[in-house]
Amino acid sequence: MIQRYTRPQMGAIWSDENKYRIWLDIELLACEAQEQLGVIPTGTSAAIRAKAKFDVQRVLEIEETTKHDVIAFLTNVAEYVGEPARFIHLGMTSSDVLDTCLSVQLKQAGELLLESLKRLKTVLHRRALEFKYTLCIGRTHGIHAEPTTFGLKMLLWHEECARNIIRLERAVEAVAVGMISGAVGTYEHISPKVEEYVSEKLGLQPESVSTQIISRDRHAEFLTTLALIGTSLEKIATEIRHLQKTEVLEAEEYFSQGQKGSSAMPHKRNPIVSERICGLARLLRGNAHAAMDNVALWHERDISHSSVERVICPDSTIALDYMLHLTINLIDKLLVYPETMQRNLDLTCGLTFSQTLLLEFTSRGLSREAAYTLVQRNAMKTWEASRTAERKPFVEFLAADAECMQYITRQELDTLCDMNKALRNVDAIFARCGVV
Repeated sequence: MIQRYTRPQMGAIWSDENKYRIWLDIELLACEAQEQLGVIPTGTSAAIRAKAKFDVQRVLEIEETTKHDVIAFLTNVAEYVGEPARFIHLGMTSSDVLDTCLSVQLKQAGELLLESLKRLKTVLHRRALEFKYTLCIGRTHGIHAEPTTFGLKMLLWHEECARNIIRLERAVEAVAVGMISGAVGTYEHISPKVEEYVSEKLGLQPESVSTQIISRDRHAEFLTTLALIGTSLEKIATEIRHLQKTEVLEAEEYFSQGQKGSSAMPHKRNPIVSERICGLARLLRGNAHAAMDNVALWHERDISHSSVERVICPDSTIALDYMLHLTINLIDKLLVYPETMQRNLDLTCGLTFSQTLLLEFTSRGLSREAAYTLVQRNAMKTWEASRTAERKPFVEFLAADAECMQYITRQELDTLCDMNKALRNVDAIFARCGVV
């Protein structure tokens, strides 16, 4: 797996070159539709297509004067097309081009992100199976609870990734709509058939109803979906950061030859990739908030959303693309230490069996309250002794408790305190998730 982020495709989606290329496609397709409808003379669309092109720097130069990007673009295209350029943009408004283009760009970006999500799911699938039966301590509130397996941690992430794929597919579908409906969405100067034609050619669905723009709830759904995916990656990264703590060290980011952890302390191996993922997730959530603020606009539109989208759409898709790349590498090369997991399982001298014993004593006739008191008092003795020279297994304290031994034998205690019991339903959980 490559270590550096070297994929230029996502950034290229948001380049001026790609944006203007899509703008030109929209205008040329609209001309074709207008010609088919008899609005412009036969042969006009072909004549325009034969000459139509643009120069990015020239467009930007014209925009310095016009202070209007679409007018600058159309002016530059007209410089190449000549007289037939009067039929370009006929009956359309700028947002017909801008919003339809943004839909194409978000669809392109979403499809790239889906590819990466599917790669992450594949890596999680492999590593979940690799550690399917690798016992480790489960923690609730940061405190040792009962045994689980490291494979189940990976399986949980795998299933969340699968849900994120479905979420993103829905979000891409929601935002992939075209709009060519005129100044306030009434098609007063252009037929709805133009919108239908252009949308179909661009792989979009025509918007059912619009104003001067496509409603921004669609974009908010897309950006909040990206934020949710980023938060899932943050969840993975946060777990790995905890597991890499010196006192825990059950898993660790891959540390490459020649890598340095600290300018001051040569011994450091820090979870920098996981920390980077966590930081970028915050950015995605902030951008999603801005996207929701964009939904409520004045009447048939205002321009307050436009400047925001020019930042949050490229930034969020590029950031998540990078985060997915980091996470795929992180999981693929993650160093896992089963021996340390076993050491940590043994850290509390068997206290993880407290629920097993509670249930056993209640099954033998004790009230839940009485059984809880019996188990807890011996658990607290074990807990206190675990930090002293008197350290010994939980089962030994239970065996020394006369009340406890009225209900159970020492052999039964030893049988109950077997960590492999945690594995009894692991196969069923994996099968239910289809990871086999």
